[in-house]
Amino acid sequence: MKVHVHLAYGFGEARWGRRFDDGQLIGVNERDAYGYRHAAPMVGAMTSSVDHPEGRFGRLVRLGFRAVLGFDFLHAWRNRAALRAADVVWTHTESQHLAVSQVFALQRVPRARQPRLLAQSVWLIDRWDRLSALRRAYYRRLIRRADVLTFHSRDNLAMAATRLPGTRRELVLFGINAATITPPVRDPAGAPLIISVGNDVHRDWPTLIAAVARHPDWRLRIVSTKCPPALAAGIPNVEIAGVSTNPELTALWRQATIAVVPLSPNAHASGITVLQEAALNGVAAIASDVGGLRDYFDADSVSYYPSGDVDALERAIAHLLGDAEARYAQAVAAQRRMGPEGLSSYAFARRHVEISQALVSGSAD
Repeated sequence: MKVHVHLAYGFGEARWGRRFDDGQLIGVNERDAYGYRHAAPMVGAMTSSVDHPEGRFGRLVRLGFRAVLGFDFLHAWRNRAALRAADVVWTHTESQHLAVSQVFALQRVPRARQPRLLAQSVWLIDRWDRLSALRRAYYRRLIRRADVLTFHSRDNLAMAATRLPGTRRELVLFGINAATITPPVRDPAGAPLIISVGNDVHRDWPTLIAAVARHPDWRLRIVSTKCPPALAAGIPNVEIAGVSTNPELTALWRQATIAVVPLSPNAHASGITVLQEAALNGVAAIASDVGGLRDYFDADSVSYYPSGDVDALERAIAHLLGDAEARYAQAVAAQRRMGPEGLSSYAFARRHVEISQALVSGSAD
């Protein structure tokens, strides 16, 4: 089985690898984007998309197509030979799988003769009802070329069942590099510190800041380049600042007493990367109960509160800050979920292999 992994422009092995080696990728990463290369020993051969060189004009044309179509068609078109040569194509988001389907359609590849396509979506179903009727019809036509639609959350899976009936759908839990694990400690050195990391548009910073502002003795560090500094104006115990290096981020995890992932309603497991990073760093976490996060961590592993509920978040923070044993037990439980048989980039890649083998063999999973 020959697998081709089609990723977003800029995520090709050469460019991503250089950025990884230079320490430009902040957070838990590995030398290939999302760890798909873990699957290489499990399949016959594996290739991945190439970021073809483009000048200023070429980039402008590619981004223009993307703005009009809603997906990166030109990047897929440049990789069309590798796409056609594969038995199975894996994509990471809807921008890739819609583009791949468009390439096959333009090449007039009969549906029965095209490579099997695993069409992974992240944001598409969240946004589906806001798309125009014309764009929904266009996307449905392209999606019909996919053999399996994959999603990171059961919420997304359920929404897809009503919006894209007749499609085959699978849950694929997202995982990060779980090679390095730091055992939890009951009491980190220094004054208690709450950290909140992330740049996702679904971060609910106002609720978190409102909860912490009620307690001048609490200390919050928001690690984000997207959180508006004005939200913390006049609140001395809240700091908003990004980090520029991984050692700086690691130092914050070592100082952290708890982590909070505040989220607005979504269906695509927003925040799951940070929850896994917290688990790997041995830090107990609190998160909004949205997006299907319980598919990853149950209530023994993460403290959940209703999205937007300042009072409930305040109580959850107070409980964990005041109970070292509860923090420790929760961090241990979350950490047990990580690893090759649980949540990890290895397990994520292996799940793609399992679905692909079923497709190639013609069996139903």
